[in-house]
Amino acid sequence: MHFAYPPRKSSNPPPFLPRSSRISTLRRNRLKLVAIAGLSIIFLLWLFSGNKTKASPKRVITGTPPVVIVTAFEEKAVGSEFIRNAKSNRREYANMHGYKTHLVSSGDYDLNGSPLSWAKVPAMRHAMAKYPNARFFWYLDQNSLIMNPSLKVEDYVMGARKLETSMIKDLPVVPPDSIIKTFSHLKGDDVSFVLTQDKEGLSAGSFIIRNGDWAEFFLDTWFDPLYRSYNFQKAETHALEHIVQWHPTILSKLAIVPQRLINAYSKSSQGEQYKEEDIVVRFPGCVTGSPSECEEEAKRFLPQWQKAFGLS
Repeated sequence: MHFAYPPRKSSNPPPFLPRSSRISTLRRNRLKLVAIAGLSIIFLLWLFSGNKTKASPKRVITGTPPVVIVTAFEEKAVGSEFIRNAKSNRREYANMHGYKTHLVSSGDYDLNGSPLSWAKVPAMRHAMAKYPNARFFWYLDQNSLIMNPSLKVEDYVMGARKLETSMIKDLPVVPPDSIIKTFSHLKGDDVSFVLTQDKEGLSAGSFIIRNGDWAEFFLDTWFDPLYRSYNFQKAETHALEHIVQWHPTILSKLAIVPQRLINAYSKSSQGEQYKEEDIVVRFPGCVTGSPSECEEEAKRFLPQWQKAFGLS
């Protein structure tokens, strides 16, 4: 009778490790893990602190001058006498308060075939480069006159308390039924862009921007070639309505104020009519007519503003 032989053991059995050797190996492995973890922590600390690139110092705007008044003139759209009076009007007001003016021609800027009304945007950007320490920039269309020299922009319009009482909150950006509305929780110190509405929508003929990185971003966005290529019916005004409604970053800095605060009209057919003591009067329709139309419209206000400025 034959019995099966037991299986033959391997001729190369694994080496026997004494108990103490196995414990030493485990300890060495644990020490390696601890060392690796420690080095990783040190590297992360070095990466986020010791090797961190120093942030550039925060830009400090001194407020010198406090305000720059910007206007881009279309010489062919209005008479030369009107332009002379409009420039004198802005310079007199600026001199009274230590402001500066940036009065340029719309033709100074390459608009790549876009309507000349777009020139207001690069004109503002140009003024910001020329006066980097100015606190505020007030764009005022050519068809406007400053009527009340006693009112200062930084107090009458842009003061934080004044803004909080004058800004219209939870207002449809484009009347009457836009679902996008001005922020209800916005504080005066958060506002960097102030403008008004008239009976047709946003009015880009008089607006104020607070100097800073956001202002540069906003103007660059507004002047993007893509928006200029859309051929909006009202050019830069409709482009502005578009970006305000679709870019929360811009809406979050916007305050819409009552029209007469910075943008009263000479006639009530398009918006709130000018009243004595208002800071400015605008003639919004005159640039679409003959070059003499703005001169005729402004004549009745000429003695009033010159008297207010002590020029007559």
